[in-house]
Amino acid sequence: MNYKSRFLMLLTVLILVPAIGAFADELTNEQIQGAFDAIWLVLCATLVFFMQAGFAMVETGLTRAKNAGNIIMKNLMDFSVGAIMYWAIGWALMYGTSVGTFIGGDSFFVSGDPGLMRDWFFQVVFAATAATIVSGAMAERTRFTSYLIYSIFISGIIYPISGHWIWQGDGWLTVLGFHDFAGSTVVHSVGGWAALAGAVVLGPRIGKYININGKVTTKAIMGHNLPLAALGVFILWFGWYGFNTGSTLSGTDISMAHVAVTTTLAASTSGILAMLTVWIFSGKPDVSMSLNGALAGLVGITAPCAVVSPGAAIIIGAVAGILVVLSVEFIDKVLHIDDPVGAVSVHGVCGIWGTLAVGIFGNLDAIGSGLTRGGQIGVQALGAAAVFVWAFGLALILFLIVKKTVGLRVTEKEELAGLDIDEHGTEAYAGFQIFQNM
Repeated sequence: MNYKSRFLMLLTVLILVPAIGAFADELTNEQIQGAFDAIWLVLCATLVFFMQAGFAMVETGLTRAKNAGNIIMKNLMDFSVGAIMYWAIGWALMYGTSVGTFIGGDSFFVSGDPGLMRDWFFQVVFAATAATIVSGAMAERTRFTSYLIYSIFISGIIYPISGHWIWQGDGWLTVLGFHDFAGSTVVHSVGGWAALAGAVVLGPRIGKYININGKVTTKAIMGHNLPLAALGVFILWFGWYGFNTGSTLSGTDISMAHVAVTTTLAASTSGILAMLTVWIFSGKPDVSMSLNGALAGLVGITAPCAVVSPGAAIIIGAVAGILVVLSVEFIDKVLHIDDPVGAVSVHGVCGIWGTLAVGIFGNLDAIGSGLTRGGQIGVQALGAAAVFVWAFGLALILFLIVKKTVGLRVTEKEELAGLDIDEHGTEAYAGFQIFQNM
């Protein structure tokens, strides 16, 4: 840097610093607090938005190359469509004035107050997360137009209404004392149970389950790119710090540090326990299961992260790591439900575990519900069950209607050729890929 540049920099500092100081003196404490909160929520919201890239990479890596473009399109469009729906009606149903503690009834088409805009932006990325969870469970055989229809309904109706029960101050589960700090149930279980409904109605991929002499044999359909899947998990983990710490809703609430610690410990422990569990069962430390283990711990700690100790976070993560492996095996090999990325186990099953962990390990004073330990566990179980019935039931009805009307699944020929070619007229790896039809 030459002397002229240094002089200009010094002159700029000498001019700006007094001006900034004078401006700060004119601000009230309330205005300063509001500025910090706005910066914090917008920053955390952008981290959560980046999780869309994480989901896209995980799902792409754990599925076959011939469907990579379709996965990318679904993750792009479920956010795009979902954002419009959440702006038009979703926010109102979730945070509007409560009607009978069940549903919001005003504030449609969000506009006006900057504080409202700030809050909407922070919440829309959570709605998008619930929607995109379903993409992986329905991968490689779903019609693109039908997936867009689903995205409209989960972002505009299914997610916001159950969210109103829990995150609106006078929602019926909130009144009962239910606690979900950042969304193990509100976000992840809703997405997980909708994913289960979609996978059930859709049916398995061709060749996934083979009937030999009356006995069903499960065939592993390997993903095409584990490094992509790993990148996706690291992106999701990174974005989760916005997900959980941002739920403090304040840029000056130092409890965000506690939330960051419990989130880290649970995810780390869960990844280790998932690796050890699958190692014991299969003889190898499986990569994809270990990656899902880290995600399972993140889902499990999302509800209790602000009200449990670091030691409890380790226990929560350990249970989540074991649970996700057992759940994936049970859903695949016993129930014969084809979930290519393990979305139901990671988000649905571990979402329930995280919700119950609030009552089991949570500091009752910090929760502030006034319930006993047993009462808190009971309310947590009630909330998890209610959201399961709501999300799974409505998604099941929706998918059945779509199946009977516009159609939910691509043809056998299209599935074998790959959705990239037939649905989008392109290839993700043009000129490079070699893939099997099965």
